[in-house]
Amino acid sequence: MRASRLVSLLLLLQTRGRMTAQQLADELEVSVRTIYRDVESLHEAGIPLYGDAGPAGGYQLLAGYRTRLTGLSADEAQAMFLAALPGPAAELGLGSVMAAAQLKVKAALPPELADRSGRIQERFLLDAPGWYDDGDTSPFLPAVAEAVWNQRRIRVLYRRWTEPPEVERTLAPYGIVLKTGKWYTVAESAGRVNTYRVNQILELTTLEDEDSHFERPADFDLGAFWSRQVAEFRTRLIQGEAMIRLSPDGRQRLEEVMAADVVNAVNASAEDDCERAGWVKATVPIESLTHAHGQFLALGAGVEVLAPTDLRERIAETAAGLARMYGGEK
Repeated sequence: MRASRLVSLLLLLQTRGRMTAQQLADELEVSVRTIYRDVESLHEAGIPLYGDAGPAGGYQLLAGYRTRLTGLSADEAQAMFLAALPGPAAELGLGSVMAAAQLKVKAALPPELADRSGRIQERFLLDAPGWYDDGDTSPFLPAVAEAVWNQRRIRVLYRRWTEPPEVERTLAPYGIVLKTGKWYTVAESAGRVNTYRVNQILELTTLEDEDSHFERPADFDLGAFWSRQVAEFRTRLIQGEAMIRLSPDGRQRLEEVMAADVVNAVNASAEDDCERAGWVKATVPIESLTHAHGQFLALGAGVEVLAPTDLRERIAETAAGLARMYGGEK
């Protein structure tokens, strides 16, 4: 534990420069007295670390000193290589950069950790898209990523689902999100922050004038923003409820074809059906009649829709049409 803390202290000073004992204590969640002891230990180990007193003082490494990453534990090294899986990096145009970085880290690791970390790439593969979706392809993804990194505004021709279908927007992209193989950029435009699907960008120009640079808000949290967007999207999707009857086989297959909120609703509301042994009745959320119609058909005879009547009638019409088709009627 102490050895790990000493390495963390050293890396903090290496990456951030001068830090006070109190700042180091806050970062490492220890007392100031512990920091003093740790600094003394680093001195004894020959680390060129010195401290200055006074309001502008603090601890600092001798200029030019860099430590090798030999303080990585096996778990830390493995986690780092697991996080650096190649697919998304290549799509962002960072494949060669990622490979070069991994080589440098491997060179700095002790042999036993380098070997163990290398095995991660042999045993784990990230395949983000769903089974029936190859994910997004967009020639503009690297340009969007570069604009995010350099805080440059971009002008895009964007395809959307409402009228007019193609619009021009000037975006200040704050970040990029990969969701089930689909790339999105979260960007500000005309004072509002919205989400844009990258593969719906038809044209893109990176602006180079004096007003093209933007300052990303210091308090903007990409993860928190995305979580709110996902929650709001799911809330907007739900337009009603359906009462259904599920067979044992239908309930078993539920997780394969239904969203998590439907599965959770069944688990929360399921009651034994007194009319059919082994079956259950449950109330589940639905997005729309059309969407629910397709989803429930995927369960075949394992589900019966009891309400709403419109949905039950649609499924009945589809079932009757299938019976005529496969029953030999012309």
